[in-house]
Amino acid sequence: MLILTCPYCEVEGEETEFHPGGQAHLKRFGPGSSDEAFRDYLFERKNPRGVHFERWQHQYGCGKWFHVARCTVTLEVFGSYSAQSLAPPAEVLETIQARRPGWEFET
Repeated sequence: MLILTCPYCEVEGEETEFHPGGQAHLKRFGPGSSDEAFRDYLFERKNPRGVHFERWQHQYGCGKWFHVARCTVTLEVFGSYSAQSLAPPAEVLETIQARRPGWEFET
């Protein structure tokens, strides 16, 4: 089971207290985009084995959305941070690199 920490209210809880919202840091395509770009946005998502960045909502708490960096293999959580961040903060990336030598963030 995942143990997540809301970066807003700083409550730590089991994943059942939160609601998953899919992959974080997606560039969204909508009206006016090409058919290929919209298709890729809808259907071509990364599903990595290893480090993954996701959106979560503190459903039974403050209700705010935030991002979580975690490993899809071990369920290890590297950190959580504001959903308004355009990229993971340096301290989260440093934590991942310390625990996964050789790992690099893909934009």
